[in-house]
Amino acid sequence: MSATTSADTHIEPFALGAEEGEALWFLGGLVTVKAGSRETGGRVAVIEHLAPKGMASPLHVHRREDEWFYVTEGALAFWVGGRTVEAKAGSLVYGPRDVPHTFAVTSETARFLLVAEPAGFEGFVRGLAEPAAARTLPPADVVPPDPAVLGAAAAEYGIEILGPPGIPS
Repeated sequence: MSATTSADTHIEPFALGAEEGEALWFLGGLVTVKAGSRETGGRVAVIEHLAPKGMASPLHVHRREDEWFYVTEGALAFWVGGRTVEAKAGSLVYGPRDVPHTFAVTSETARFLLVAEPAGFEGFVRGLAEPAAARTLPPADVVPPDPAVLGAAAAEYGIEILGPPGIPS
């Protein structure tokens, strides 16, 4: 699924507060979709993440969007294009499309913004997540999707899974 922006798309200004946005449990963390294709005419998606220590994305590459990660609390380790970066609160990490990357939470918890341009990545998240019953980390009985389901959903959104979660050694 690809998001496009049309010159005749009318986009309305909007604002969300700290506890607003679509709250979902996704891959062991809480994500809040702050903006996506509907709100921005396909231009950008902004997704806030709250994740526990050890939560990590699979090593992957995006073919459709660039990603920015802005750490607001805690710390993460990123592996982007073969380079490891330690990112504490206030850090920004950019992962351009077609460049393999992954990340892992290294503090007890971390909060960070993921910005994807163009929008559309939020559809991938929604397809694998479940609505959060509370704006908290998911309970232990919330099971992440089967790797085959994750891989199929990723392929649908132009994402290639290249390896397991965590920072390559």
